[in-house]
Amino acid sequence: MQAAPVRPTAVRATAIPSFTTALRAVESLLMSSGQRTARRNAWNSVLEDRRRAKDRIETERALRQSVAGRP
Repeated sequence: MQAAPVRPTAVRATAIPSFTTALRAVESLLMSSGQRTARRNAWNSVLEDRRRAKDRIETERALRQSVAGRP
């Protein structure tokens, strides 16, 4: 009596999604595309406002230093 040939078993490796990926997947299930777009646009506006505020502060500092450095 012969033993059955041994076949290697298939191994499946799936990457565990990051928290952000999982959150976006849930978001896409719960919200329509219009709401997703609105939320994305709102967040981009927040980031742009922060960038403008940072630029404004840096400009004010540079102006103060140039005025203070005058004879």
